Amino acid sequence: MASPRNNKSALSEKKRYKFIVSACLAGVNCTFRGGNKKNPGIVRMIRDGYAIGVCPEIAGGLTVPRENCEIVRGNVVTASGRNVTANYLNGATIFMAIAGHLGIKRAILKSNSPACGIGRIYDGRFSNTLKDGDGILASMLRRKGFKLYTPEKYFRKKT
Repeated sequence: MASPRNNKSALSEKKRYKFIVSACLAGVNCTFRGGNKKNPGIVRMIRDGYAIGVCPEIAGGLTVPRENCEIVRGNVVTASGRNVTANYLNGATIFMAIAGHLGIKRAILKSNSPACGIGRIYDGRFSNTLKDGDGILASMLRRKGFKLYTPEKYFRKKT
């Protein structure tokens, strides 16, 4: 039989995470090139139990490294033209399910990504040009009422 202390710990486990974050920001080597976008603030948040990291591309079945992707006419395609929209949608669905299970409604996501980009993404011409728009995951989270941040906005110094 579990002690009351253990039950309390199990109940609070669900409430301790306040954010779900792009795993690359936590230092996980999951970017399309196989690197990361490690952010010291995100690493601290995960270490202290305030955040959990998930990579939607990996959750959706893509590999590391993988071919560069951009959103083209509503679909996510690789630089060679392969449509990987289903992988991005599956990964976003898994990401949202994890957040839902943990009761999280805030996310800190990697800028400009076709999955995680908030407000600005690459324009679909593979020309390194940004345009207004959200990535697949960011768009889904926004529609579900999540509060979204980039690391730059969340950790902006207050004066």
